[in-house]
Order: sequence, then C-alpha cells, then structure tokens
Amino acid sequence: MDKPPVKMMDPTLAEMGNHLSGAMKILESGKLESEQGKERRKLSWKDIPGPLQGDGQDVVSILQLVQNLMHGDDDQQGHRRMQYVGEQGHMALLGHSLAAYISVLERERLRKLTTRILSDTTLWLCRLFRYENGSAYYHEDDREGLLKVCRLVINAHYEEYATEGFTVLSSKHPVIYQSAACRPGLGQHLCSQLGLPLSSLCIVPCNTMFGSLHQMDVALLDKLIKDDRESGKVPLLLIANAGTPGAGHTDKLSRLKELCVQYNMWLHVEGVNLATLALGQISSTVTAATKCDSMTLTPGPWLGLPAVPAVTLYRHEDPALSLTAGLTSSQPVEKLRALPLWLSLQYLGHDGIVERIKHASQLSQQLLEHLKTLASIKTSVEDELNSPVVVFRFSQDNSAPSSGGSVEGYFAGERDIIDALNRWLGEQLAQQVPLSGVDVVELEDEGTCVRFSPLMTAAALGTQENDVAALVEKLGEMIPVLCCTLRFRQDFKDEVLQQASLSYIEDLSWPGLGVVRYEPRNTDLDEDKRQQRVEKINSELLNKLMELDTDLEFSCGPEFCEETNCIFIGMATEDLDVSELVETIGSVGRDIEESGKLFENMTEVVRRGIQEAELQLQKANEEKLIEEGVLRQIPLVGSVLNWFSPVQASVKGRTFNLAEGCLDSTEPVYSIKAQMNTEASPDSPKSSTKRFPGQKLFRRHGAGSDSISDTSSVSQLEDSFRETAQVQQVTDVEEAEVPQENPAHIPEDTASSDQRVPEGQETESVDNLR
Repeated sequence: MDKPPVKMMDPTLAEMGNHLSGAMKILESGKLESEQGKERRKLSWKDIPGPLQGDGQDVVSILQLVQNLMHGDDDQQGHRRMQYVGEQGHMALLGHSLAAYISVLERERLRKLTTRILSDTTLWLCRLFRYENGSAYYHEDDREGLLKVCRLVINAHYEEYATEGFTVLSSKHPVIYQSAACRPGLGQHLCSQLGLPLSSLCIVPCNTMFGSLHQMDVALLDKLIKDDRESGKVPLLLIANAGTPGAGHTDKLSRLKELCVQYNMWLHVEGVNLATLALGQISSTVTAATKCDSMTLTPGPWLGLPAVPAVTLYRHEDPALSLTAGLTSSQPVEKLRALPLWLSLQYLGHDGIVERIKHASQLSQQLLEHLKTLASIKTSVEDELNSPVVVFRFSQDNSAPSSGGSVEGYFAGERDIIDALNRWLGEQLAQQVPLSGVDVVELEDEGTCVRFSPLMTAAALGTQENDVAALVEKLGEMIPVLCCTLRFRQDFKDEVLQQASLSYIEDLSWPGLGVVRYEPRNTDLDEDKRQQRVEKINSELLNKLMELDTDLEFSCGPEFCEETNCIFIGMATEDLDVSELVETIGSVGRDIEESGKLFENMTEVVRRGIQEAELQLQKANEEKLIEEGVLRQIPLVGSVLNWFSPVQASVKGRTFNLAEGCLDSTEPVYSIKAQMNTEASPDSPKSSTKRFPGQKLFRRHGAGSDSISDTSSVSQLEDSFRETAQVQQVTDVEEAEVPQENPAHIPEDTASSDQRVPEGQETESVDNLR
C-alpha cells in the first residue's frame, strides 16, 4: 500500500512552533541567572519601571525578564514550581500564537478557516457532552455566556426591546430566578450588566424539610413564579446547578425543566458535574441537563488546559436574535477564540478527554471510601456511588471521650469552635499534601468544611492515587490532635480561671487550646501605663514560652485579630499536662513582673543608697575625729604623732545590696565560715516535678498507660538513694575541711606545718570531726 504523500509544513508555522517550544523551555527550566545579571536587574527594573531601550533586546533576554517577573526573588526550585502544564497545555498556548498569525490572512481565507474551526469545535463538544443540535459561544469570563443568554431571552420576550430599550421593561418587570446555592454575586452581576434593578432577581431557597440541603426547593419556586405572574411580572430565566459551587450537589433538573416549560421560561444549567456527561455511566439527575436550554462548560480546569475559553452551549432557532444578543459574531477574528480549544481537543482525542474526567471521578470515590473508615469525620456528598465532589469535616459526635479531658459544659459556641478546627484542618492538609488540591469551603448548614474537587484541580496539579492515600494518612494523624484539643479546651479554661494573675480570653475562632493574658497585680497605675506594662510583660512571656522545650506552639495570634497582648496556644496532644502548663505560664509571668519592678525601682533604690552611704561616711569621719583627736588631723603634726604613737583604726567596709536596696557590712565577706555556709546552700530553684530523660515539658509521663512498671519504680528508688548518699558524702567532706577555730589566731609555723595522725587513729579522727 502506498504511503500518503508527506506535505511540507509552512516554514512560518514550523518556526512559530520552535519558538514556542524554546520559550517554554526557558520559562520552565528554572535556570538562575548569574550574579552579575542579578545585580544589573536590581539596578535596572526591580520595583521601578525602567525606560524603553532604544536599540531593543533579543528574545532570550526578554524571556529571561519574563521569568524573573514570574518567579520574583525565589531562588529555590521548590518555590518556582508552577501548575502542571503537559503537552496538551502546550497545544493550547500554541493556539494563542496561531490566532495572532491567522488573523493577518486575507479576509476570504480567514473566513473559511475560522468557520471550520468554530464548526468543528462546536460539533465535538455537543457530541462529547450529549447536547444535540446545539450552538456554542466561546468566552473568557465564565459569566459572559449566561449574560448573553439573558439578552437573548429578553429580546425573545420583549419584541420591541431592540428599539424601545428599558422603557419596554417598565410595564412588565422581568424576573430572573436563581438558587441560593449558586455562585455568590452571580445574580447581582447579571442585573448590573443588563441594567435591571435588583428587584428583578429572585433568590430561591434550598430544601429545608425534604431532599438535599443544597438543592433548590421546587415547590417554593412554583409558588414564587405564580405570585410573580399574578403581580404582572414576567418570569424570564431560571439558573440551576449541576454541582453547586460549595458541596457539588445537583438540582432536580427534570422537575425544573417541567416548570420552565409550563411557565415559558428559559432553563440555564452550570456546574462541575456537567463534566460527567462525557462518561459512559452517569447519574439520571445529571443526564437531565442535556434537555436544558443552555449550559456553561469550563473544559480548561477539567482537562488541565491553560488559557482556553469557557463554552456556553445553547439551543435557539432564530439566528438573528442570537446575533443581536452577541452569541454569534460576523467578525472572523472573534471566532478564533475557539482555536486553542480546537487544537487541544484534537491532541487529546475522545478517549483522552474521557480518561481525564474518569480519573478525577475515581479519585473522589477513592477518598470517599477511606473517609468512611475514619471516626469523627462526616461527609456531605449527594451520591456516594457517583459524586465527583467530596466535602467532609471533623465533628465530635462520633468521637468517644477518653481519659484526660472533659466535654461537660462544652456546648456554648461549639459550632464556632468546630468551624475553627476544620479551618485549621483544611489549611494543614492543603499545606502538607499540596498535590491533593483540597481547600476550605464555608457552607450555610454544615459550617466550615474541607472540599476535594479533583475535576477542578487534578488535571492541573497532576493528582494521583498516592496523593489521595497521603491525604488520608495525614488526616488520620490529625484527628487525634483535634480530639485532644477539643477535650482540653474546657480544662484549660478552668485552670486559667483559678489563677489570679491570668485572664482567659474567649476566642472561638482560634483553632487551638485557648488564649490567655497575664495581668499585672499592680493596679495603682493609670490606664495607659498599665497597658504598656501588660504589653511588655506578655511580649517577654511569649518569648520565654517559645524558648521552652515543648511540642506546644505559642504565638501572638492571627495577623488581623481583635485581641491584643495575648498568648495563643496551639493544638494539644494526648499526654498534655494542662495544670502544669497553666502553672508555668503564671510562674514565668510573675518572674518577669518582679524583674520588671526591680528595674523600674532601680533609680530610686540607687539614689537612696547613695544618700545613706554619704550619711554613714560622714558619721565615720566624725567618729574618727573623736577617736584620734584634732591634732592628728593637722598634716605635719599628725604625722609626727602617728610616728611616735601609732593608732590602729578599724576600717568598716560597706557593700550596697541592689536587691534589698540597703547598705551591708563587709565583715561576712571576710569570714571563712560564712563563705563555706554560703557555698553549702546555693540559691537555685528546684523543679517540683520529676522529669524523666527525654521527656518534654507539659507532658504527663506514661500518658495512655494505667501504671508504671515495677522495674522502673525500683530503679527510680535506687537513683534517689544514690543521690542522697552522694549529697551526704559531700557534706561530710566539707565539714571535715572547715577549721573549728579562727585561723587568725593560729601561729604561722603551726598553720603551715603538716599534722601527722598516728596509724589506727584515722577513723577515730573522722568520727570526731563528724
């Protein structure tokens, strides 16, 4: 069989592809520029826009500039990593370059090419997502398609709208209905762009009695439509969800379609679950979306395609109204928006597209199966057999309380505390397992939850099964920490309230053990000085606590926090000793307060000490004058008298004690016995808690076990007896070395000579010394 002839590629297209490939290699290589280049860059453009160079720059220099702007000053490769861009992503980027090149073709050739690109892409998408006989509108903003559809519906209901404008709407106000679970701000954006008042927007609540809490209440919607029709309003359009932005639930689309047909309304559907229309087996609730009047697809995040447009598929028989609404265009250049998607779909093929969507759905099922085995975890999914979005949260309902903490009286503000812990859980999982793509979502009924939506993240991040396994492993490690923190919060509060110098700060949004503040005991200061002292003491106390060898985390709290001058204590573990923690905080705070008072009173203490020293010196001079006489004070006469009759004057030394603020005599300094007594009783604080080797602070030894083994008990007793014997031996030796008489009265020759003890009397001498 003869091979088909190989056609030569356009040199311009080949060169364009080579340039794009080279540019991507430069931007993704992560090569760092030289030190000279860094210095020149700092002086040329960093933080200050530089002038446009007259002679221009080459492509490599410009791409290097783009790379520096993208990555900033991050020199580590780990910080330079962007989202995963595969070959299909390169095809999408190539489409933007080709669009610029194709736009310069002659008009007739451009028209034929753009028509082919647009028709091919529309046909592929309609067949892929089971939307028969549909048209497509490609747009950058994913809300733009719905906005054009609203214009189409307004023109269809109000025939004179094109000529009369908003005056036609004054007699019969149009109404747009949307679910309360829709994207925030979507309805307001539509009213703003269409020039409609907010009264034209009707928010339909979700179910409260039957069905999912995230599905639109169909019975209530029916009642609202009837009331609006009776008041002379025109029900225009209904926005439904096939996968709510928060929990990924799907409205009852078949029932909503029946209402729209009954009241001549337009049904528009959007949501992440529309991606599952490409799979072989899909749920019946999502299949009903194929009967809607329009739907918005976002193939970019579903397939990991950067910079591809969103697509709104719609059905309408009047092309003139579509052109008036802006859904179609006569400008060939605007049709080139579909070119990146046209290239990427061909590169992936039907099987590749289905495989990526199927892979994301399987990741959700894998996580859901593992979550069922974890205690204290609640899931919120619409269909356990086929749900592409998994929402879960930590809850204490399923956790059995264990020893070491209490949950009694722990109901006030419980919802806020659980939300704070789940917010911490989501942030930690996203930080420690970044390829999982989990994020934190706020739901009206459930509260703060962790969301896993691989259809929106897996293709871009390259999420695999091992990433889901790592996510489950980290989650299993964090659940005991959450349970312990939740139990110990009330114990921590009770212990703090028993301390007079500590104040418990009620902060329900803090995901940790609690918040405490040290309050100085001196209340004589005014408010400003007292606040300064509180700030200083708590700042030093925080630094002291952060230096301790402990697993607890101490901080000054979040960046935007209402409470100031506080100490925020992080998550707790099973072996935490709450009483020791609170006692240590109070003790360290008191030490800091006392040392602060000492420094504050230092000036006054020194001044009084100097005055007292001057008085004692003056008194000593007067006593010396009385003792020696007036003649001895005369220079020449005093020298002669002192030569014939020397006077032995006693000099009294003085020392200034800063701690007590008084003058002391120096006689004890020269007393050997006083020195030995001082050395025998050093002033060093001793811990009241026995700490074992390797045991960190604030930990209960043997937590989680009922008793300590007999071997360890005996060894501890032996160690204590050994320490007592060593202390007694040292004391005996010291007492033996201390002389019994004043060494000043011992003759020099006797004191310096060796005293020999006869044999057999050594033991008797030691006993006598004892």
